[in-house]
Amino acid sequence: MNKLRPLLFVGCILLPAISHAEIKLPAIISNHMVLQQKQANPIWGWDTPGSSITVSIAEQKKSATAGSDGKWTVKLDPLPANANPQTLKISDGKSEVTLSDILVGEVWMCSGQSNMGFTLQSDWNGDIEALATNLPNLRLITVPRLGTQELQSDFKGEWVSADRNSALPFSAVGFLFGRYIHQIVGVPVGLINNAWGGSAAEAWVRRESLEKDPRFELLMQNTVKSEIERASPEAKARFESDMLKHKELAEKAKLENKPAPRAPQSPESWLSGNARPGNIFAGVVNPTLGYGMKGVIWYQGESNSSRAWEYAQLFPFMIQQWRKEWNQGDFPFYWVQLADFKPEVKTPAESDWAELRDAQTKTMALPNTGQAVITDLGEGKDIHPKNKHDVAARLVRWALANDYGIKVPFRSPELKTLEIKDDKALITFECFGSALRAFDVEEAIGFTVCGEDKVWHFAKGKVLGNDKVELTSAEVPKPLAVRYAWANNPVCNLFSKDGLPVTPFRTDDFELSTKPKPVEPPAAKK
Repeated sequence: MNKLRPLLFVGCILLPAISHAEIKLPAIISNHMVLQQKQANPIWGWDTPGSSITVSIAEQKKSATAGSDGKWTVKLDPLPANANPQTLKISDGKSEVTLSDILVGEVWMCSGQSNMGFTLQSDWNGDIEALATNLPNLRLITVPRLGTQELQSDFKGEWVSADRNSALPFSAVGFLFGRYIHQIVGVPVGLINNAWGGSAAEAWVRRESLEKDPRFELLMQNTVKSEIERASPEAKARFESDMLKHKELAEKAKLENKPAPRAPQSPESWLSGNARPGNIFAGVVNPTLGYGMKGVIWYQGESNSSRAWEYAQLFPFMIQQWRKEWNQGDFPFYWVQLADFKPEVKTPAESDWAELRDAQTKTMALPNTGQAVITDLGEGKDIHPKNKHDVAARLVRWALANDYGIKVPFRSPELKTLEIKDDKALITFECFGSALRAFDVEEAIGFTVCGEDKVWHFAKGKVLGNDKVELTSAEVPKPLAVRYAWANNPVCNLFSKDGLPVTPFRTDDFELSTKPKPVEPPAAKK
């Protein structure tokens, strides 16, 4: 297997080679960092093997011995939140490193695809949000994108205070989420941005973990097959031929004053990219692994939508693996459900995006998780909707309610029960202390029903009381199952009275369109 993982020149700081006494620290442990309050925080670095290390902050001192690889780790005792800058000193008896302006508060990791990486300056109101930002106790750090199979120990980056300049290129969702916590809870906040646009969920998981789990056997078989193909001389030759054709087409387009066609991707780009299993974990996650944090906010799923059936197993697995790797218990993990996107449909149809949303909802079976529903915040023709403020606000409600003891509405209404009465389907919702409200018009829009024939038809919905919707359809005299907001870009209007969209759902257990089809054995030769 290792032969299929070529060592790539990655231009990144690897494990320091220690030849003499010199304290080295990773970028995540540096000036201006925020330590997670009320929990033991690992501090690590490298020195000459066998060196005795002392770490001191406030009134505590911790000691460790550098191992054979030069790495050492100590765990600080829990500290209370503190907005007064602290000094952290690290000594090996021959040299000393002093880190200054250290705060203690809440640390959150901001992970996922481009909608998490989407910068504040691209948000509709990002310019004025940045102009209004001068928050010395809100700290930001960004981990560069690096795809590799070789575990990295460090990255190039630094902690900075949030101001009108540093906020603009940072994750909009991450920044706004963190600012809410900082200003509402009243403690320093540190945000780690490691999002990578277009990334697949399997790239965020340690490769060996995927290889050991039989549920992902097909995924890893396809991975090995792709690695062999892309590393072959034939793939290189095809790429060189495609590049020659592209050059000709580009020159022709230039003469005709037309945009040039997209250049073909080299076979190596996938090997060092954001879809190969384990790549992002090794290059982006591992350098921060174990850093004390409160939890994770996540916005990803688009790249896995065609494999939504698999995602129902892969996504919770990823969360479980991160929790195991961090060794900080079941820390909070809150995600954004896929927004509405692609053309609206005139008749009900199967939808891979709806299936992935369903997989995301089911992942809330894991403890200490939550989901922000945003089927009203997308844009059919743009996979990157520019309203990130409302996205962050819905995410932070989960954190405020679950982690900071602040009473705010935070959970979208969810399916509770289905009852069939003659030609009517009665849906009861769990509204979590709120009540249903159809937006804009009286009718509850977005429901489909089917009968024994499993053919879906739109249904008319009528809100009854606080938590029920009655559904009827002239085409379905005997309803069997119900779906809500089951489309790539659903037209739906049911909210809680607190403004949170009803969670998309299905009551059927029909086979999903994204479930892999069994491979038929080749016909026997006569």
